[in-house]
Amino acid sequence: MSLAQQFAAYTEWRTQLSAGLDVFRKWLSENELSDAQTDLRIALLLEKLREDRLHVAFVAEFSRGKSELINAIFFADYGSRMLPSTAGRTTMCPTELMYDPDKPPCIELLPIQTRETSTSISEYKRFPEEWKVIPLDTESADAMQEALRSVSEVERVSPVVAEKFGFSSGDKQSAVVRLAEDGLVEIPRWRHAIINFPHPLLKQGLVILDTPGLNAIGTEPELTLSLLPNAHAVLFILAADTGVTQSDLAIWNEHIGAPGGRKKGRIVVLNKIDSMWDELKSEEEINAEITKQTNSCAWTLDLPSSQIFPISAQKALVAKINNDGALLKRSRLPDLESALSEVLIPAKQEIIHENTGAEFADIYMRMRGLLESRLAGLREQLGELTELRGKNKGVVEYMMGKVRIEKEEFESGLQRYYAVRSVFSQLTNKLFGHLGLDALRTLTSSTRATMIEATFSKTLSDAMKNFFNVTRANLGKSDGEISEILAMMEAIYKKFSVEHGLKLGTPTTFSLIRYQKDIDRLEYWCDTHLNTMFQLLTHKKDKVTQKFFEEVATQVRRAFERANRDAETWLKAVMAPMETQVREHQIQLKRRLESIKRIHQATDTLEDRINELEHVENSLVAQIRSIEKVGQGVQRVLKKPVIRRNMRSAA
Repeated sequence: MSLAQQFAAYTEWRTQLSAGLDVFRKWLSENELSDAQTDLRIALLLEKLREDRLHVAFVAEFSRGKSELINAIFFADYGSRMLPSTAGRTTMCPTELMYDPDKPPCIELLPIQTRETSTSISEYKRFPEEWKVIPLDTESADAMQEALRSVSEVERVSPVVAEKFGFSSGDKQSAVVRLAEDGLVEIPRWRHAIINFPHPLLKQGLVILDTPGLNAIGTEPELTLSLLPNAHAVLFILAADTGVTQSDLAIWNEHIGAPGGRKKGRIVVLNKIDSMWDELKSEEEINAEITKQTNSCAWTLDLPSSQIFPISAQKALVAKINNDGALLKRSRLPDLESALSEVLIPAKQEIIHENTGAEFADIYMRMRGLLESRLAGLREQLGELTELRGKNKGVVEYMMGKVRIEKEEFESGLQRYYAVRSVFSQLTNKLFGHLGLDALRTLTSSTRATMIEATFSKTLSDAMKNFFNVTRANLGKSDGEISEILAMMEAIYKKFSVEHGLKLGTPTTFSLIRYQKDIDRLEYWCDTHLNTMFQLLTHKKDKVTQKFFEEVATQVRRAFERANRDAETWLKAVMAPMETQVREHQIQLKRRLESIKRIHQATDTLEDRINELEHVENSLVAQIRSIEKVGQGVQRVLKKPVIRRNMRSAA
């Protein structure tokens, strides 16, 4: 199965899952079981599936054949190179290839001058007027190639201007741009590019991130703080003729294989193996040399050799264009494509299974519990009425009194429920007192004031450390409050289940561990790129302060925004079953009492009422069987693997 076919299979799986959830939503509506909260939760699940994207990032130093590899994997069907792929630097700015059906095919380019502001790329995406738009003529390969060359455009500026945009210049090895004889330097014309292109894989939700080399990566920290860490797969490209160079190793250590970074979905590509195809050597000798270079790269990067994929992107592109099966096999690209799908698709499917599966299971169990509660209440009522057959009015009065007492006891128990709701509200306020954005804004403001007023490097360093210490402490306190809420809800669930027969199960759990890991990753980046003695001594105080708040604090805020959204969703989900069951039990008790009152007033209605309840009982049993069938249908799709991993996995 080709990579395109595997992506198509994943898209079909996602479509089936959406269809199953939609059937479940319609079933709830038709059976009058839905409510506003449940509708919202299912709508959010469907929206996430619709917006689902698979992000693949290509990272390499200059001249490693990165753009050629993207051409070979994704654009060979067009019969030519779509992305610029020549010797030297071709990708001058981070470039995203994706498809948005609401926009025409085009290239959106963010001017490099936007670096002067403190606004991130993700923020600029909300303001289309800031981007230059170049239309894409998808009917003409030549016109597309010409348009796509815009991502390689440069402009010549003075070193002062280059420095202002984040490009250090000079003769040093660490310089991003080189000083020409006329005293000017070349810098990218664009800060970021988005190519909106109706490629079949992009239509299915694939997003390709093409990155520039090491020095250019360093000038756009949003790449290393957000885009690369959040990619589902990262392909790191080396050249077979050079192996792992110092600059390659720097990229690997700083941005891909860094401690605390994500390990899954990282694939190393050893490109240009055709440079080792020597006509004076046998195929066995050539393969032995490729294996030797593969093992050397694996040792240097501290990876198993099975995670290194030697290929020739250029020969693979030629083979695909010319339909040359033998050359394609020799290029070894199919091995990489298979590994990419084995890493990417199961990993993404696992994420959706975890998120959608847990949320769906909670909604399903709540709805099923509601039906079972109705059935249990109805059978209790049916049993009471059956016992009244042939009994005198005194027995009916006794039964009526018994149900009335039970109703009063439940209403008395409701005081405990209302008390729990009050405590729940207090704990929720405490939780958002630490997790909420107001607390983070206060911390950010105080940290900024300290850094602006600082006269010593140590004060700057301590302010940054304190920012992370307080942030982590707030997450820790929030986790404690979540545990307290969960323990309280577990106790009240159990109490109402035992005392009043409510079908509550166990409350949904929630943890902030993923956000704690985000903060750890951001602090590691800060400690290795910003809060170092070298940076503090060689950069002006205001520059360090600006970089910290533009790059690090912004990402921390985004992590907290996500945590707040997830916490709010969980709080609603953990209280909803209790509210639903309490309301349902009240209705059932009221119906039982009214039913016995009617029997008391007219005994000839007893059999009619029993027959009526038996009919309702049969309907409820049928509903439970029906919801089981619908729920099992969704679960089957969730558990269905799109592809099966083979023995050579890159995960």
